[in-house]
Amino acid sequence: MRFQDKIVLITGASSGIGEVAAHAFAGEGARVFLAARREEKGEGVAKSIRSKGGVATFFKADMQDRGQIRAMIQSCVDTYGGLDVALNNAGIEGGAFIQTHEYPVDTWDDVIAINLTGVWLCMRSQIPAMLASGGGSIVNMSSLAGVKGFGGSSAYAASKFGVEGITKAAALEYAQENIRVNSVCPAVIQTAMADRVFFSDGTQESRTQTAASHPMNRIGTPEEVVSAVLWLASDDSSFVTGESINVAGGLGA
Repeated sequence: MRFQDKIVLITGASSGIGEVAAHAFAGEGARVFLAARREEKGEGVAKSIRSKGGVATFFKADMQDRGQIRAMIQSCVDTYGGLDVALNNAGIEGGAFIQTHEYPVDTWDDVIAINLTGVWLCMRSQIPAMLASGGGSIVNMSSLAGVKGFGGSSAYAASKFGVEGITKAAALEYAQENIRVNSVCPAVIQTAMADRVFFSDGTQESRTQTAASHPMNRIGTPEEVVSAVLWLASDDSSFVTGESINVAGGLGA
């Protein structure tokens, strides 16, 4: 119960890694405040947590809307009395396997707005809430594409390299304020996003080829990513800040 009575905010909590993280934090005693664009799915996650005896609240928010982001964090503070942990997980893939000179400008704008500016806006409001309560831990969901080059993903790569930059900058700025800021960098993880990007043809061949691109010859699970998130969010990593953890089956080595 590493998070007993801790207040944990999770964006992108309606599915995938965010949904698994919500259940994991709640299972270790946290009061979770969940945010996502898809209200029905997000409310479903919160209801599922409450049905198991956990404490969960859902707030509908779009990470492209700075007013909604501010309202989300204020609602978390008003509902639970503060903020101890934030997992900035919301993100989109944008266009995949598209050359830079052919990448749609509107798609670029959306990816940067959600994946990078949205994370920065979240941190901009989360940090004052944590300062007011004496500290906290922020975990930003980055990607292996934020630390290693891959072709055909210019917007996604730019957004995630940017997340790495703001993670390290903020970690240094607040290191003496008891606020730690780290990131997690997954490779291909079995989520709906991976299905859209890598497995849209529905063939076993695509799964076999994608798995083989990882030295461990498989793709990862959301639970494996969440294990790293919980460690970074907890006091188990109390002397760790400004770091990125690859959850990539050796692909980043």
